[in-house]
Amino acid sequence: MPDETNHSPVRPVFYVSDGTGITAETIGHSLLTQFVGFRFVTDRIPFVDSVEKARQTVAEVMRAGEQHGYRPIVVSSCVDASINAVLAESGALILDVFAPFIAPMEVELGVARESRVGRAHGMVDFDTYHRRINAMNFALAHDDGIALNYDEADVILVAVSRAGKTPTCVYLALHYGIRAANYPLTEEDLESDRLPPRLRPYRSKLYGLTIDPQRLHQIRQERRPNSHYAKLETCRSEVAAAETMLRMERIPILSTTHASIEEISSRILEDLDINREMF
Repeated sequence: MPDETNHSPVRPVFYVSDGTGITAETIGHSLLTQFVGFRFVTDRIPFVDSVEKARQTVAEVMRAGEQHGYRPIVVSSCVDASINAVLAESGALILDVFAPFIAPMEVELGVARESRVGRAHGMVDFDTYHRRINAMNFALAHDDGIALNYDEADVILVAVSRAGKTPTCVYLALHYGIRAANYPLTEEDLESDRLPPRLRPYRSKLYGLTIDPQRLHQIRQERRPNSHYAKLETCRSEVAAAETMLRMERIPILSTTHASIEEISSRILEDLDINREMF
């Protein structure tokens, strides 16, 4: 019988790839967000690079269909036709993320594609690899004001504690090679409507994040339950003071309350006019 918990059908979705599965999962997730009234249970199955692994995947997909009572959905970025043929034996809805684009590209370029496994997220060259690693090391070294020399920073995120600075810095480093630092505004900083002195020389690199106080209260409660730090009134006061400071100083500001890390990062790059391709 279909799983009707919470009155919403549960549809099993698999992101299947002959590589990391990042492409399939990213595209698949974007598709799923367009449909309301469903609950999707998802699983990523990477490195399906042989017919044997494809058959193992088929068995897993079919078990999920029987468990939930609904036809599974498979979002595939596998490039080998024989592997995709095996996946189709599962009876699932197969969404090949490359299929709609390959034929038009072949016609336009006048050549047939080369179906090479793992190319989408292979190591293109050592320069881009090291740029990502160096950016990640920079983000960790400059997390929460640990290091305060921002001369080499591409961007400095400014916000109260737990507003989303760290995960955004990590995402910018890993996906764009951006050297992102973050500075947590303390109670002492918030006593003034001016930027902290150590940030003023880097005004062009600053970007402010804010968050709904109620949401901030929930996040801080999980970290330090029933503390002054987590009190709703503390959250309201800090957010209000931070927003006042950032607006007075004409620093761009974005709310993270309902935004994904991907959206936050894209907005930051656009607003600061940083043009960097995703790796």
